[in-house]
Order: sequence, then structure tokens, then C-alpha cells
Amino acid sequence: MADLNGTLVKQVTIKSDGDVFHEIFRQRPHHISEMSPDHIKCVDLHEGEWGVVGSVIGGDILEAYKTFLITVHVETTGEENVVTWTFHYEKLNDKVEDPDSLMDFCLRVTKDIENHHLTNSTEDTENPHLTSSIEDTKEPSPQQVQ
Repeated sequence: MADLNGTLVKQVTIKSDGDVFHEIFRQRPHHISEMSPDHIKCVDLHEGEWGVVGSVIGGDILEAYKTFLITVHVETTGEENVVTWTFHYEKLNDKVEDPDSLMDFCLRVTKDIENHHLTNSTEDTENPHLTSSIEDTKEPSPQQVQ
């Protein structure tokens, strides 16, 4: 029988302000649709309050997963900031795929937010579409770590 628990971690380096990025996810996730209109049409609050840890802004993912925790961490170092997305999940059964496509989606939205801020920033108007790098790591599930 396959292990149904997993952890998926990916990082992306952004040039936009890491504090602003963090604040968007923490306080204003409903504004993400304005920054990534090709990927997100709207963000609805299902449970809790905006800006409160543990609030639910979606629910469809629980059709395939028993539990799903998404953590976004921004490490600010000089002009470059590393955004780390971490998924901890438990699949309902072994036919459920790992959430790789959801992770790719989160990375695309991260880049959309970056481009939005670089384009609309008065601090950096010379090159609003700076490149970045993506690093992929897949960690073992908590049961596999001894």
C-alpha cells in the first residue's frame, strides 16, 4: 500500500519586495486576482477572517485530500527574496496524484505578483520583467523521516 502522506517544497526567487509579497498573502489574498487575472478570477473567504491564520479561502482541494496545509515563507536577503511554498498533505487514496500541478500554479501566481509589483513600482521602472530562478525539492513524508 502506498504512503498517502507527503510534503512538497518548491522555491522561487523574486526581485519584488518580499514584505509586500508576504503582506498580500497574509492580509489581502482577495487582491491576488487583480495581480494574476489569467490564473485567478476571484478569491472568496469560506471560513474565518482575512489575515487570520487558519482561515479557509477554498474548499475543492479537500475532495482529493484528507488534509492539506499550504505554507508560504518569504526569506528577504538584499534585493533578492526567496519564496518557499510548502505543501503538507494526506491523500484520500492512492489514486490521488501528488499536487505537482497545484505547486506549478502557485509558482506562476508568485511570478504574476512579482511582475505586477515590478511594473507598478516607482522604485524600479527600468526593467519590470526581471528573470528569476526556480528550485525544486521533494521531501519525504513525515512517516519516512526517522
